[in-house]
Amino acid sequence: MRIMHLTHVLIVAAGVAAAMPVFAKDVGSYLAARSAMIASDYSEAAQYYARALVRDPSNLSLLENAATAYLGLGDLERAAQIAKRAQAAGTEGQLASLILLGDAARQQKWAELLDGLDNGLTVGPLFDGLARAWSLVGDGRMSQALEAFDQVASNEGVEAFGYYHKALALASVGDFEGAANIFSGESGTTLRLTRRGVVAYAQVLSQLERNTDALDLIAESFGTSLDPYIENMKERLEAGEVLFFDAVRTPTDGLAEVYYSIASALRGEAQEDYTLLYSRMTLGLRPDHIDGLLLTAELLEDLERYDLATEVYDTVPRDNPSFHAAELGRAEALRRSGREDAAIEVLRQLTESHGHLPLVHVTLGDTLRGLERFEEANGPYNDALALIETPSEQHWIIYFARGITFERMDQWKSAEADFRKALELRPEQPQVLNYLGYSFLELQTNYEEALDLIERAVALRPDSGYIIDSLGWGLYRLGRYDEAVEHMEKAVERMPIDPIVNDHLGDVYWAVGRQREAEFQWHRALSFITDETDLDDVDPDRIRRKLEVGLDAVLAEEGAPPLKVANDDG
Repeated sequence: MRIMHLTHVLIVAAGVAAAMPVFAKDVGSYLAARSAMIASDYSEAAQYYARALVRDPSNLSLLENAATAYLGLGDLERAAQIAKRAQAAGTEGQLASLILLGDAARQQKWAELLDGLDNGLTVGPLFDGLARAWSLVGDGRMSQALEAFDQVASNEGVEAFGYYHKALALASVGDFEGAANIFSGESGTTLRLTRRGVVAYAQVLSQLERNTDALDLIAESFGTSLDPYIENMKERLEAGEVLFFDAVRTPTDGLAEVYYSIASALRGEAQEDYTLLYSRMTLGLRPDHIDGLLLTAELLEDLERYDLATEVYDTVPRDNPSFHAAELGRAEALRRSGREDAAIEVLRQLTESHGHLPLVHVTLGDTLRGLERFEEANGPYNDALALIETPSEQHWIIYFARGITFERMDQWKSAEADFRKALELRPEQPQVLNYLGYSFLELQTNYEEALDLIERAVALRPDSGYIIDSLGWGLYRLGRYDEAVEHMEKAVERMPIDPIVNDHLGDVYWAVGRQREAEFQWHRALSFITDETDLDDVDPDRIRRKLEVGLDAVLAEEGAPPLKVANDDG
């Protein structure tokens, strides 16, 4: 059994954005609405479109855009009202179909849904086929429904969708044997399951009193690193409990799953605002669809609608095994919206309620570290590592992150120990190799080992500007100035506006006698320093001093050794 990665899906998906209506009567409201839509501000857009529709109530473009705005907000009922007006005005577009077919399913009007499919409502071949099949289930025509699922599965590229939904449909009416035959491949089907599919299959096996097989499935699919939801399933199965099949409870849930399946397939393949329409429809039909809630919130984050994302995350019940995932998402949305203190408070509370999860402590540490609150960040990393009895390869990043906090706290011995532990767990990790090597350079120690570490990092990440910069800087520290030039120039090519890299190139140019070019690079470095620049990494006053008196004089003022070419006895 393999986890399914849906990257190539045959979905006919027309764009829903329309051009400016030629005869829009309220141009001001329309333009304001369009501006809001471009910013994915669905609330503002809905208000302005509603205002424009007062003056131009039958304008098809206004109606479609208004429906999009309301659906983006998650207001399916209002979106459906507007979609019906658009349909009455003569449009049978994809958006109206997407909404009206879902609204019929929400109200369990299966005959109406089937009639719509027969009379012009269409979203695309995949959606239409699955919607028809689930509607037939809802209408009590199971034999025809199974034929409809098979028809979907007969289309190249989307076979898995047809078989998966057929298995869900069988399980939803109690035919767990039939569902298991599809999931297992015994019926001649080939299914590679998503995480959600594995959960459904495990529930089916449990209903068949095959808990041992369900446990084997979980172990095969997820290994030993289980999230709380899967861990909860595992514990209940081990206790002999028969899991209730709730992946799809009703035909309406089935339609919700269709929307979710397509939204998941579109994730990363289509624009977020388009994918959001499908995930919002999922929740319109099944508000407790936890995976749909998390996907919707993530899409809203991607669209930088952090207020809406936070609202969606906040709807996941506290007693749900996925509550911690929602809270982690909510904290991230708060952080990205500039409310760092609120994000940290959410995470601190989560360490109290879910303190047994290392991820919770790591996320708090990462958030504090990102704010350069290194001493505060160190503690959560300690807490996370205390929960891990036997560190494995996947835990390298915790040691690396804690090592950074130690390094920034000037506790170098502890930092070095953590960096070396990270490399022990994952020997060829380029970030750690580079960080440890560069740290040695900055401490002016272990030059040969530093260069070896950085050269290994470059071999692993030959296009990384930061790592190439480290190699050039290492050669410079070793007095191999001519060799350093090539690498530093490559680093600047990859990161042309980075002040640190430009400053380094200036020093290297000075060392090889190219003083005018050095001064040019130092001027560039100064021009790229902003309020966001970490001044621990680049010193604008030192750069200005180099421009005034030159690098040799600055080194003398600092009491540092003069520039000296390697193997130069003079």
